[in-house]
Amino acid sequence: MARFQYRKKKHVYRRFVLSACVFAGIIAAFYQGTQSLSSGAEKRQRESLENALIRGITYCYTVEGAYPESLDYLKENYGLIYDEDLFFVDYKVEGSNIMPDITIIEKGR
Repeated sequence: MARFQYRKKKHVYRRFVLSACVFAGIIAAFYQGTQSLSSGAEKRQRESLENALIRGITYCYTVEGAYPESLDYLKENYGLIYDEDLFFVDYKVEGSNIMPDITIIEKGR
């Protein structure tokens, strides 16, 4: 009779290991899914920032007849707002009648 109880205990151990492996797989899949959603959101934020910059620069040129001299000018006068902890914007002006060169760089966290 003892031999049947011994096998039963071994069988319970195998079930526990199998359950733990399945649980770890589910956690890994969930983590991968959240990372994928997060990177997609950052990509959309970058595209939105790029569109807002181009729109603001073009609007400034249309209204004032010259491109903005700095990024701060766009922030103060045209309401440009973005997450400075997430993105670095390099804004190079070459002249009042030449569109500025814009580079958006994602900062590492």
